[in-house]
Amino acid sequence: MFVERYRPVLYMQYLLLLVDIFMNSFTEMLRFQNIILLVLYVAQDMCIIFSVIVVFLLFFNTFIFQAGLVGILVSKFKVPICLTFIYFSLCVGLHVWTMERRWSDINVFMWDNKGYQALYIIQRTCAVLHYYFYKRTALKLGDPRYYQDSEWIHREFERRR
Repeated sequence: MFVERYRPVLYMQYLLLLVDIFMNSFTEMLRFQNIILLVLYVAQDMCIIFSVIVVFLLFFNTFIFQAGLVGILVSKFKVPICLTFIYFSLCVGLHVWTMERRWSDINVFMWDNKGYQALYIIQRTCAVLHYYFYKRTALKLGDPRYYQDSEWIHREFERRR
């Protein structure tokens, strides 16, 4: 893919990632009303969904995918794909649990539940891994080797046979 064509896509991926980082960092400070918190959580979940859609659109645009060598793409990017779906599930679970506990009283003390603490820690840890692997995937998909026929693709295909 030409650099000029890929740059806007990369910037969009970075924007979605920054929105997600912002939401993870600052939603606890913006919890004055339940509706505001709900809208922020929905926006964060939508950003994660859009980021997955963008990555899959880039997958579909590669020469490897168009040649029918989907196994090569899946094997190269299985960790980021799986991690993104795990992270999305953890986010939705944490958001639902938070809204369920805070809906009747916005000032409820959230940290008295050990299960909630564990989910919060696991979600934040998975978030860091998601950010790293998503950014790495976004940069790797800018490699021109994925968008044209090359000796590398033939070697990968022969190695996986």
